[in-house]
Amino acid sequence: MKIHYSCLSYDELSKDHLYALLALRQEVFVVEQHCPYLDADGKDQQAYHLLGLTENGALATYARLLPTGSSYQDYAAIGRVITAPFARGQKLGRTLMTTAIEHVKAIWGAVPIKLSAQAHLRGYYGSVGFNPVGEIYLEDGIPHVGMVYGGRKELTLVKV
Repeated sequence: MKIHYSCLSYDELSKDHLYALLALRQEVFVVEQHCPYLDADGKDQQAYHLLGLTENGALATYARLLPTGSSYQDYAAIGRVITAPFARGQKLGRTLMTTAIEHVKAIWGAVPIKLSAQAHLRGYYGSVGFNPVGEIYLEDGIPHVGMVYGGRKELTLVKV
């Protein structure tokens, strides 16, 4: 499946793009994951939206890019990372993340990047350069862990 990426500010999004990304986020994060939460968190307006569109214009992948200070005091953030159900199993996620990292650097420069990963996806995010920091915590009832791009791995010392 060939994907074309567009990275757009909120003001650059068409009504159709905005509708598609909000619908996909609800489909996956609210309905599929059985997690009722308010997706409209007031951060979309300051974000860049990375849209991965198929040749026929369907939204296959998506990530939201946020400037330093919007989610984490000292970090830019990548969040709402999704591969649409119809596009899964085609190894699009890694390209989505590397493209998201490239766009964060292009927009804001060499800023540190952080994300909140579902704990079972640590290996996936680790494969593109993110390292876990801190302890696992619950976010909307789902175990998550903070991860920093290119940061050093946190070591847990166990006394013997």
